[in-house]
Amino acid sequence: MADPRGFLKVRERELPPNRPVPVRLRDWKDVHAHLDEGQVFLKEQAGRCMDCGIPFCHQGCPLGNLIPEWNDLVYREQWADAIDRLHETNNFPEFTGRVCPAPCESSCVLGINQPAVTIKNVEVSIIDEAFARGLVTPQVPQRLTGSTVAVVGSGPAGLAAAQQLTRAGHTVAVYERDDAIGGLLRYGIPDFKLEKHHIDRRIAQMAAEGTRFRPGVEVGVDVTWDDLRARYDAVVVTTGATVPRDLTVPGRDLAGIHFAMEFLHQANTVAGGGEVPGQITATGKHVIIIGGGDTGSDCLGTSLRQDAASVTTLAIGKQPPHERAAGQPWPTDPILFEVSSSHEEGGERAYLASTVEFVGDEDGRVRTLRVAETEYLPDGRRVPKEGTEREIPADLVLVAMGFTGPETDTITAQGAVALTARGLVERDDDYASNLPGVYVAGDAGRGQSLIVWAIAEGRAAAASVDTYLQGGTELPAPVRASTVSLRA
Repeated sequence: MADPRGFLKVRERELPPNRPVPVRLRDWKDVHAHLDEGQVFLKEQAGRCMDCGIPFCHQGCPLGNLIPEWNDLVYREQWADAIDRLHETNNFPEFTGRVCPAPCESSCVLGINQPAVTIKNVEVSIIDEAFARGLVTPQVPQRLTGSTVAVVGSGPAGLAAAQQLTRAGHTVAVYERDDAIGGLLRYGIPDFKLEKHHIDRRIAQMAAEGTRFRPGVEVGVDVTWDDLRARYDAVVVTTGATVPRDLTVPGRDLAGIHFAMEFLHQANTVAGGGEVPGQITATGKHVIIIGGGDTGSDCLGTSLRQDAASVTTLAIGKQPPHERAAGQPWPTDPILFEVSSSHEEGGERAYLASTVEFVGDEDGRVRTLRVAETEYLPDGRRVPKEGTEREIPADLVLVAMGFTGPETDTITAQGAVALTARGLVERDDDYASNLPGVYVAGDAGRGQSLIVWAIAEGRAAAASVDTYLQGGTELPAPVRASTVSLRA
């Protein structure tokens, strides 16, 4: 390393500040402030990366990012080499550096007895600096193979697979049912976490490399799966896990109760300049968010920007600990109590809250939510505890309880693709489905997970597709499907 004693000289973990809450609640821009002296700030933090011998951060990152190497290069201010190292393993660090929960930092060796290195911030700073310096340019393939590939779904898995296959010389078309490319990145994640110009500039690079994009085309409706297979030499299914987990309690059919992604999709459309007739908004309403994960946090930040009267987030389980639990030792990724930028902005959080019933008015709209304290039974089940019921005002309820799997009606009816017992698209160790030439990557085959896993699977599936088409490949394959953890 450039400074083997850097972690002793700079013992404090420091991140760029967030913009003041009253200011950022008035717009949809990135919550993070950008420092004028960012390189000096970054040099000190990157210099904390120690000469640890065995960098467990490699294991913590599904992509196997070469973290110590690009930390060293940032310390030396060798930006061209730093972005080359980063792009060796990660197609889209501008996405992961903003919305990935950074399991690599949980595995940082320095984190044993000091605050971990600010890996995620260094990563996003490298790619932002690289774009600013003109270091990110199209990588046009030297030759075309003559093979064609359709990628269905333009989320992180689909985009990663498409870019890798295009660079291998295949002619790739990405199909997206929404009116713009990006999938969850564009319509699921609010701009205050990921501004959409980051997506647009990467799409521009991919288009210049030769990737073709087909937005507004729903496979299974506008074109059948069988037609797609007949038209292309290979198909990669990266449709994501988009079926929301529902909450079946009395009053669920009342007006004013919506799935979180419906709310977020509409809000992101409007924030991007689009129009949504009859948009679901939180303006002036008492909002209840059921689910304490990232999607619930996004609903919170969005509701606050829409001037909600109040926002309460309910989680059925216990509040996570602030420190590592004994059963989650380093270098595992622990479950900890987290305060996101949205939580800093306002709202209330309640744990051990089981929803018992939605209560409506005479017009059939939800007005209150009846909740009870969660009781853990000896067999592990969680049930409402009798005698603890209470009601809280609810004009708008957003169900953010995660996703159960992909939408599979058309792909099974038209394409005869096999499913697993969990309702996921079945694939083998090399991401191949039961149909020749059809591969599956990302949440469609894995289940709800992280963006970094989606990119890793997209890259690995691309290597398998290249092998199928050419008999061999030089593309890297970060993970095999059989080695993937099912934990989201």
